[in-house]
Amino acid sequence: MKPILSLKNITKRYPGVVDLKDFSIDFYPGEVHALLGENGAGKSTLIKIISGAIKPNEGSIVVFDQEYNHMTPHISKELGIEVIYQEFNLIDCVSVAENICLGETFGRFVDYKKMYNRSLSIFNKFNIAIDPNELVRNISTSHQQIVEIAKAVSRQAKILIMDEPTAPLSVSEVDSLFTIINSFKKEGVTVIYISHRIDEIFRIADKVSVMRDGKYVDTLQTLSTSRKELISLMVGRSLSENYPKNNNVTNEIALEAKGLYGNGDEDISFHIHKGEILGVAGLVGAGRTELARLLYGVEQIEKGQVFIYGKEVNIKSPKQAIKYGIGLIPEDRKAQGCFLDNTIKWNISIASIKALSKHFIVNRKKEDELSKKYQDRLQIKTPSLEQKVNNLSGGNQQKVVVAKTLATNSNILIFDEPTRGIDVGAKQEIYKLMVELATEGNAIIMITSDMEELLGMSNRIIVLSEGRLAGEIQSKNFSQNLVLELASSEL
Repeated sequence: MKPILSLKNITKRYPGVVDLKDFSIDFYPGEVHALLGENGAGKSTLIKIISGAIKPNEGSIVVFDQEYNHMTPHISKELGIEVIYQEFNLIDCVSVAENICLGETFGRFVDYKKMYNRSLSIFNKFNIAIDPNELVRNISTSHQQIVEIAKAVSRQAKILIMDEPTAPLSVSEVDSLFTIINSFKKEGVTVIYISHRIDEIFRIADKVSVMRDGKYVDTLQTLSTSRKELISLMVGRSLSENYPKNNNVTNEIALEAKGLYGNGDEDISFHIHKGEILGVAGLVGAGRTELARLLYGVEQIEKGQVFIYGKEVNIKSPKQAIKYGIGLIPEDRKAQGCFLDNTIKWNISIASIKALSKHFIVNRKKEDELSKKYQDRLQIKTPSLEQKVNNLSGGNQQKVVVAKTLATNSNILIFDEPTRGIDVGAKQEIYKLMVELATEGNAIIMITSDMEELLGMSNRIIVLSEGRLAGEIQSKNFSQNLVLELASSEL
C-alpha cells in the first residue's frame, strides 16, 4: 500500500535553534498513527509544516503522489488535511452550526437551515447531544472539542491531525471520541494522533512514531511494543513512572470550607491539612474548577464560610486570596495562567510586583533575583529569562505559571489539571515539586481528570458531582471504580 502522506528529510531552523532535523516519515490510509515525544520534540512544528502554517527550510512533502516543497493553508485544505489544535479555532460569538460550516457557501445567501441540518446530522451520527443553534461561548470545553471534530467531518477530511484531543474530555467522552476515530478509520481517513497519554495510544493507535529533539527515532506497531519501551525511546533514558510518595500530612487544618454556595456549586464542605495533597475528582461539569475559582476569589461565594488555619476569612478577589496565602495554578495556562507575549521574568514577578517595588518603582535587581530563583528551582529550560513565554514548550510554560504562584509565598496551592498537555518527563518534575512543597508544609488541592495521577498523588480524595460533594475517599480505599461511582452519582 502506498502512503497517503510522506515527509522527506524535513528540516526547520530558527535563529539559534533547529526544531526539526532531516525528518522523514510515512502515513498510510485508514490508520491511526500516533506521534509521541516530550515537549520540544518538534511535534507542533511538524503539524504546522503539514498544514502549511510554516515552511520548512529543507525537504519535501508528498500527498497523493504529488510532491511539494512546502504546503500552504489553502493547498492543505484542498487536499483534505484538517488539524484540530490544542487551542481551539472557533468563533465563540456565533453558533455551533456556523462554526462547523464556516467558509462554505450554500448558494447566494446564508442558508441557516442547511447549516443546522448538516450539523445536526453529524451529531446524530455520533450520538452527541449538542444544539447547533447554541453559541459556542455557551457550550462546555469538551463540547467545543466535539465541534472541532464535527468541522473536520463536515469538510470530509482525508487526513485528520488531532493534537491532545482528549485533554478536556471526561472518561465517557473519551470513549465517544474513540468511537468517532474508529469510524474515520473505516472510511479510509488517516488520523495522526498526538497525545502524552500513553494508555490512550495503546487503545486507539495502530502505529506509534517517537520523536526526540526534533529527530525521528522509530516507528513501532502498538501491539508489539510496551509503555516502558516508548518512554525510554521518547526521553532517551530510563525513567521511573512511580509517583513520589508524600508522607508529610499533619493534623493541622490549613483550609476548611463549610457549606459553600456559588458559581454553580452548592453546600460544599471539606478541609485540607497542612502538608497534604488533596485530590479533587469529578466528571466534566462536576464543579471542580468552579470550586477553585470560589476559593481564589475569581467568583463570589454566595453563602458559607472559609477558614484559613482556624481563622474565618472573607475572600472577595484574587488579591485577597493571595493575601491569605492561597495560590491558583489554573487549568488553562495559556488563557488564564500566563501572558504569552511577555517575558518569563515578567510573568514570574508580575503577581509579586508590589513587594518588588518602592514608591511605584520596580527594583530590577530584586526582580532578576526572584525570577532566577524560581527558574533554578523549577528547572525552566530557556536560554534567557527575557524569552517570551509563547516560545516555551508546554511543560516549561506550566513551570512559569507555578513559579509565578510560588513567588507570592502562597502556602495553600490549588493545582487545576497540573499536568494537562505536558510530557511524561515534565510530569515527573511537577509531581516531585508538589511533594517537595507538601514536605515544606504547604497544603495542595489537586484537581485532575487523570485517574492514575489522582490515585497516585493524592493523600485523600473528595469527589464532586453536579456541583455538590458526592463523597470522600481515604487512601486505604482508593479505587478507580469507587471514584467513578461517586462521580456519576445523582445527589
